[in-house]
Amino acid sequence: MAFTDASLTALRVFREVAERGTLTAAAAALGYTQSAVSRQIASLERAAGTPLLERRHDGVRLTSAGHIVVRRAATVIDQVDATARELAGLPDEHGTVRLGWFASAGAGLLPRALAALCRTHPAITVITREGSTPALVRALRAGTLDLALLASAPPFRPPDTETPALELQTLTERSLLLAVPATHPLARGDFADVADLHGQRWIAGPGEDRVLGVWPGLDERPDVAHTARDWLAKLHLVAAGCGITTVPAALARAVPAGVRVLPVRGGPQEQRRILLARLPQPLPEPAVRLAAALRAAAIETDTLV
Repeated sequence: MAFTDASLTALRVFREVAERGTLTAAAAALGYTQSAVSRQIASLERAAGTPLLERRHDGVRLTSAGHIVVRRAATVIDQVDATARELAGLPDEHGTVRLGWFASAGAGLLPRALAALCRTHPAITVITREGSTPALVRALRAGTLDLALLASAPPFRPPDTETPALELQTLTERSLLLAVPATHPLARGDFADVADLHGQRWIAGPGEDRVLGVWPGLDERPDVAHTARDWLAKLHLVAAGCGITTVPAALARAVPAGVRVLPVRGGPQEQRRILLARLPQPLPEPAVRLAAALRAAAIETDTLV
């Protein structure tokens, strides 16, 4: 079988697997059974004459041939979809930009940038979606996102080790902050000392995100009283006096009443970056405009915090 015999369905399935990172997640997203996804991948690998995926205990990883196929598949699928829209008399999507973002970016930076872009370039349509850093990076590689806002913590390693390396631009770099109830003893000062964080009750993330919400580097086992994935839920638990949590500077102006946000002194500086990531290739003009709006919004929010 020659690769020219590869079906469009198999290419769509392969791109979904590349983006989701597992056959199970791709099957759920597509509404297929896992065995149907496996058959499509197998047919594509037969056509390519080489493995496209490396099966691992934690999911799948693209081989070097897989990277070539997913890059080309994105182009083919986008062109076929554009043709279908044109034949149906629908407007083309040349003015559409696909942007991914991490959770706390949605509280300030993202809406500020989108509002500014709407005022200056109303013809540009931006489609966004929230996701974890690994998911957003996979989506960039699969060609289903044009740009992604990523969060980065020390030692600020690249978000993945694939080639070509993603092009990364630092939009902001700010210190991690602490959110405490307004009635908490720590709220009486203008800052918290890292020594004062011992013995506190923490509100953290669930599962693998459990450390999110606990001050990094504490030399004790943290007392995690509550777990919540959503930042707003964490902050409302803080307001209710249920514990304390860390908060990125991007959320400092979005905390609910009853919460005091403080810098922490003592110990290593806990810096956090917001990165704008993309593949190292020319961007279409709408994406260039959105990137500029995100940079401007980042500068503006820096001056407000």
